[in-house]
Amino acid sequence: MSRRKLLARALAVYVFTALLLSVLLFLPAGTVRFPGALRLMALLLIPMLLLGAVLFVRSPALLEKRLHSKEKESVQAGVIAASAVMFVLSFVLAGLDFRFGLTHVPGWLVNLACVLLLASYALYAEVMRENAYLSRTVEVQENQKVVDTGLYGIVRHPMYAVTLVLFLSMPLVLGSWLSLTVLLAYPVIIAARIRDEERVLLQGLPGYAEYAQRVRWRILPFIW
Repeated sequence: MSRRKLLARALAVYVFTALLLSVLLFLPAGTVRFPGALRLMALLLIPMLLLGAVLFVRSPALLEKRLHSKEKESVQAGVIAASAVMFVLSFVLAGLDFRFGLTHVPGWLVNLACVLLLASYALYAEVMRENAYLSRTVEVQENQKVVDTGLYGIVRHPMYAVTLVLFLSMPLVLGSWLSLTVLLAYPVIIAARIRDEERVLLQGLPGYAEYAQRVRWRILPFIW
């Protein structure tokens, strides 16, 4: 893909994400004066823009991989569909929660969630720096090698570990316990994705079986 096409595609995805978040959050809330939504959009969209710009300049191939999201594996396609339903429902509930004042998250916890979200986004960027094979789809790429340094020396799937913190902090940033109850399904969904992904990697990536023996934990040290 040419750099011009890559830029156009990246900008299209960015604008679509911003518009989708606006619809899912502000429409159920019945107003754009939804502090939690404004807070979340700033914390997500500003780092996303900065990270996208860095990738476009320094690693356009990785940016292109991250923009590709069509899954070939049926299990993974189901996981993506379940995740989409989960996020849509959680954002809509957050808007309704704010509109009708159903639940309240303490200010100190909202602030802590903001810090955790930004910290997890920084770790997200670090994982991408360590692993140039990070496609959004589950596949073994040509000439792919096992990455076992940095965070990959602690857990086998640091990207998913980071998204656990990132995604579970979002409903707290929004100030909605209702939204959090929906996103509590994410660990179950991501566990299904990891199990299927490891099946693909064990079958197709040389050295992955040995790596899995050295690094025992998938996403949470001493737990799983």
